Amino acid sequence: MKKISKELIIGLSVIIALLILFFGINYLKGINLFKASNYYYASYTDVAGLAQSAPVTVNGFKVGLVREVEYEYDNPGHVKVELSLDRKLRLPQGTTAVLATDMLGTSSIELKMGDGSGFYEVGDKIPSANAAGLMSSISGELMPGITNLLPKVDSLLTAITLVVSDPALLQTVKRLDAISANLDRTTALLSKSMAVMPTVTSEASATLTNVKEISGNLASFTGSLNELPIDSTFNNIHALTEELNTLARELNSPNSTLGLLLHDPELYRNLNASVASLDSLLIDVKRNPKRYISIKLL
Repeated sequence: MKKISKELIIGLSVIIALLILFFGINYLKGINLFKASNYYYASYTDVAGLAQSAPVTVNGFKVGLVREVEYEYDNPGHVKVELSLDRKLRLPQGTTAVLATDMLGTSSIELKMGDGSGFYEVGDKIPSANAAGLMSSISGELMPGITNLLPKVDSLLTAITLVVSDPALLQTVKRLDAISANLDRTTALLSKSMAVMPTVTSEASATLTNVKEISGNLASFTGSLNELPIDSTFNNIHALTEELNTLARELNSPNSTLGLLLHDPELYRNLNASVASLDSLLIDVKRNPKRYISIKLL
């Protein structure tokens, strides 16, 4: 078996490296060499921002890419763009390739599908158009409004100048400064009041402690009252009241002994006469003791 020469190995390595480089570059561009594609062409007067491998979309879905961009020397002022589209995609008559540029300046092509009955053949040039960019929209839509707005802005600035130069505004600012100073003093007073709050809180805590002690004493006193024989005491008071009522009835009744002593006038007169006789007797005894006392000497 013959040995493979070094030159052959080097040549094969170079060829393989070139193939890998070729396919790698096309892969990075988004070109799939192993996927069959159909080619169509479009012509534009301005392709600013459009580069090779730019996406070609239908309703936002990518169906291909820009294969090549070249100047049409036989048609001055136009640039021919080669579109590589999925072979399954067929373009009906009336389809337009619209070149649109986003806010970052990157361009892409969007296919606006037509409603014709026939289809474009592979390699045909399809109609093209440029979509209005962001700056074009601003220039076409916003600039007239801005132009109409400028006089109003000038009038507004004039009115603001008059308001700012009004002396009343200066007086108002001074009053606001005074109000701010009053607010500062009020805040300082509030800060001092808040500093006193801990003392008030401690005193309130001590008061609450005293209230708790008083409540405890009241509870103990209530317990002591509950332990007293209140029922028997009230029973004794009731019995005593009954006895006093009985005595009062005896005194008020003229049929009882005590009632006769209090209500019989004859008894009162007899007692009064007896007292008067006893008094006369004592006076006579004092005057004539010999009449009543007899002393005999043996």
